[in-house]
Amino acid sequence: MRRREFIMLLGGAATWPIAARGQSSIPVIGFINGSSATAYAAYVQAFIRGLAETGHTVGENVAIEYRWAEGHYDRIPDMVDDLVRRRVAVLAPNTPAAHAAKRAAGNIPVVFFTGEDPVASGLVASLNRPGGNVTGVTSLFGGLAAKQVGLLRDLVPAATLIGFLVNPRNPITERNVRDALDAAQKFGERIEIVHASSEAEIDAAFDTLRGIRASALLVQPDAFLINKRIVALAARDALPAMYQTRELVAAGGLMSYGSSLADMYRQMGVYAGKVLKGANPAEMPVLQPIKFEMAINLQTAKALGLNLSDNLLSLADEVIE
Repeated sequence: MRRREFIMLLGGAATWPIAARGQSSIPVIGFINGSSATAYAAYVQAFIRGLAETGHTVGENVAIEYRWAEGHYDRIPDMVDDLVRRRVAVLAPNTPAAHAAKRAAGNIPVVFFTGEDPVASGLVASLNRPGGNVTGVTSLFGGLAAKQVGLLRDLVPAATLIGFLVNPRNPITERNVRDALDAAQKFGERIEIVHASSEAEIDAAFDTLRGIRASALLVQPDAFLINKRIVALAARDALPAMYQTRELVAAGGLMSYGSSLADMYRQMGVYAGKVLKGANPAEMPVLQPIKFEMAINLQTAKALGLNLSDNLLSLADEVIE
């Protein structure tokens, strides 16, 4: 299937009644995400690959109902409630939807992806034995802030002020900000927090970054902020930026470091498939990152006039020419 057709399928599926597609006789997964079908196409494909590893083929023996909040996180509770009313077999939410799914699920199993600590936030009782009917995958992005700030400092040693773009509607924002500020203090850097939870606010955030003369940018791990608009504006303003995923680096961003989002969505798909086969979420340990990746875009670095050291290039898992 071509990529455009795949994205159209993801976007359209959110409005097709289950019965109208003839899927009432097979289990349905309710997939809820704070971003959009376009931005998350690669990760949905990874989720589907994970399902396939457990013997589930979409359209044959499993169906997926997609709900995309497109940055409007306030819509998520209604989306979750709608999927619960439709009696889906499994709910598969990401960070901004995980708690809403747990509250509304009743006896429907929940397999989440989250960037927060699921124990500290109350999603599960423990990582090894989650309890209840909730389990999933956590990226624990917050602990990476020190590494990301350090790499950004190595990349742009002359940076005097780093902007940190965050989504205030994300439940992990407070922790992400705290971790980034702690990391900046460790490295003797200054960080200025800027907010964006809509396309208009992204533009306003870059106006602020220009006004304060930010010399580098760190982008929060957030579904909405996996956004090519940010890459375009950073290029326009010649602002070196560190992203959460290599997909944004492939789209022209400068650099990324973090757990492999695609691999984690694949694991989420595997867990959803196991639950469909009767596995008990209460006894399925919450999975943590096992694969981290660093990507650098050489063309973008050249456009920004950055000289990349051999040591920094040797650390990269992927150097995009």
